[in-house]
Amino acid sequence: THTKMATVPLGFNIDAPCWDQSTFVGRLKHFLNITDPRTVLVPEEELDRAKALVEGCRAGLVPPGSSREQLLYAKKLYDSAFHPDSGEKMNLIGRMSFQVPGGMALTGCMLQFYRTVPAVVFWQWVNQSFNAIVNYTNRNAASPITLRQIGVAYVTATGTALATAVGLNLYTKRAPPLLARWVPFAAVAAANCVNIPMMRQQEIINGVMVTDGDNNELGRSRRAAVKGIAQVVISRITMAAPGMIILPIIMERLEKFPFMQRIRVLHGPLQVLLCGGFLLFMVPAACALFPQRCSLALADLELELRDSIVATHGDKVQYVYFNKGL
Repeated sequence: THTKMATVPLGFNIDAPCWDQSTFVGRLKHFLNITDPRTVLVPEEELDRAKALVEGCRAGLVPPGSSREQLLYAKKLYDSAFHPDSGEKMNLIGRMSFQVPGGMALTGCMLQFYRTVPAVVFWQWVNQSFNAIVNYTNRNAASPITLRQIGVAYVTATGTALATAVGLNLYTKRAPPLLARWVPFAAVAAANCVNIPMMRQQEIINGVMVTDGDNNELGRSRRAAVKGIAQVVISRITMAAPGMIILPIIMERLEKFPFMQRIRVLHGPLQVLLCGGFLLFMVPAACALFPQRCSLALADLELELRDSIVATHGDKVQYVYFNKGL
């Protein structure tokens, strides 16, 4: 049976962000919405229904009686679970909405178990495995990557994290205790600088598709890819920084109290909870540092691409746009 469909409310565009994406506060509200950890618990069928509703809305048809709130909630679920380029459902672990529960458990464990080399090796390896899944899931999907490239990226990033962590761990043996607690952050930052570019190397090799202001494709740019990936690296390090830098200072102070020395068994769970508090705000704040729809001035593009754009469009195109990934 063919169910009756209503037309979309006049002037409603489901793909238009609810907040101004040219300001940090607007982007922060947008990412607070789509990185909401509660969306991780939404059943698969409800996500599929949300996708169908969003796609119907794009085609101009929605079920009768659909309110603006229902459509916006469907869009929230769609943005949290489906890739912006391909529209495919992302694996649960790789979604930005899983960054708070996943990241808080891993960061808490890295900060708690930093004293022995085997513990450092194990938790850095688990963390890099998690990061590899997140980076692969949130890449610019227009640039395919082979299994071999994924393997090389994973091994290189894990190796970098382990070398940094173990090296600094041995180096800080004689240093003040607080410095040893900051080793996990140094390892995470170093690994991010390797993991993300390696996971997204196809974009650097072949360039990413850039468009004009009306989304007309103009060609591929490697410089755009480098700018987008550099911004993602900065965002990821920023995401981890407050928890991994401030929390060790808090724990260092707390552990001097007699009651804290009596409840040693609770130090790990306490760090995990505190990490969650930091990440709840830092995940959306770090994603919001730079616009998702990244722009690059025509003058900064490769010469061949710039010439071809000018030849086709004259001086109408001053900036090009692309999805930087997350």
